[in-house]
Amino acid sequence: MPVTIHEPAVPTLSEADLARWQAVPVAVAVDLARDAGQIDPAIRPLNPPGRQPRLFGRAVTARCEPPDFGAVLHALELIRPGDVLVIAAGGHAETAMIGEIVGGELRRRGGRGFVCDGAVRDVAMLASWSDFAVFTRAITPRGPASADRGAVNVPVVIGGRLVTPGDLIIGDDDGLIALTPAFLTSRIGDAEAKLVREAEWEKKLGAGCSVMETFGLAAPVVLKA
Repeated sequence: MPVTIHEPAVPTLSEADLARWQAVPVAVAVDLARDAGQIDPAIRPLNPPGRQPRLFGRAVTARCEPPDFGAVLHALELIRPGDVLVIAAGGHAETAMIGEIVGGELRRRGGRGFVCDGAVRDVAMLASWSDFAVFTRAITPRGPASADRGAVNVPVVIGGRLVTPGDLIIGDDDGLIALTPAFLTSRIGDAEAKLVREAEWEKKLGAGCSVMETFGLAAPVVLKA
């Protein structure tokens, strides 16, 4: 069956809404949505901690049928500046779905990076782009065998999570999360409040406050030896 392409999602978040989420790290977002959006931690950033570019953008999805990567190629035509390509390859580790050439084109079109629930190659070049984030489950030198099948801009399962075109993908050194527009609108206040609370914890600890006082812990039961 040839590649099928669905109409691009209509953005439902304003740039102002997105700007507020820019300041939210993955750990804080996951704390708000433990069962809603975290993607399998086995899909890891390509760069080591401290060198990984932040991933932030709306999802354009490609559902692949490895070793075919047709959906990835067709998805490039839908990429808008700031988008994230989300490649669903079912965890297939034997065949790379994307590498330097296709990744480079994604970058030239303004893509912020990609998430691959499968394998990638040409990782030295991919990892050298400081403005482009790569998260993948596996690395392999073997390339795809065909480009004839798959689907673009459809709901996909990535690392155990449903990702719908237009969802916000956030990735950093700690991992990945996919958040729906409805969640983003309703929970941004909670995310910002948690950032304020964490800053207060750091300030109190730095000022010499006890852990019990800082975190509001109940008095423990002390047992004598």
